[in-house]
Amino acid sequence: MTSADETIVYLVDDDAAVRDALALLIQSIGLKVKTYGDPAAFLAELSGNEIGCLVLDIRMPALNGFAVQERLDAMGCGLPIIMITGHGDMAQCRRAFRAGAVDFLTKPIDETALIESLQTAIHRGREQQGMRRQINDARARMSRLTPRERAVFDLVCEGLQNKVIADRLHLSQRTVEAYRASMFEKLEAGSVADLVRLRMIGGYAP
Repeated sequence: MTSADETIVYLVDDDAAVRDALALLIQSIGLKVKTYGDPAAFLAELSGNEIGCLVLDIRMPALNGFAVQERLDAMGCGLPIIMITGHGDMAQCRRAFRAGAVDFLTKPIDETALIESLQTAIHRGREQQGMRRQINDARARMSRLTPRERAVFDLVCEGLQNKVIADRLHLSQRTVEAYRASMFEKLEAGSVADLVRLRMIGGYAP
């Protein structure tokens, strides 16, 4: 699990008074917070690997919250988002949730509701970070395979026996066995089930 020290709440709102008040609330429950009055400045600093969550105002003059959300999606940034607004309606609420927002809160922000939403968002962010690490690890391991080992790997994951794989790839059964042994070692796998799991996590499932 991600350590609490790495977790940051990113707060983007063009209203300085709201920013300051929410930042104090967030800090009061022991969380780190970074505030931005300009969404463009927030986006410019992103690496895509941030851990935590984002509290995002919808109505901002230069770039509204939905536009920020779209840019985050395009960047592959998985920060869970809590949308806030002073002029919310059902259409905006539906749009926010369809885009994956954790919550939609209207100003003045209820402190208890925000704290509960932050806890939910941070928990979701940690789960997503853990999954990203698993995916990156699986892909890193699979990148060690040669093209021929990869071909054997795919066929093993499909449940084919060595003899069938040898026929399919026009190799001797002994050669397939050698590729298979090398493949298991490189992937640090102990069973065929481990191989199938790696392929699924790495996004290589057919």
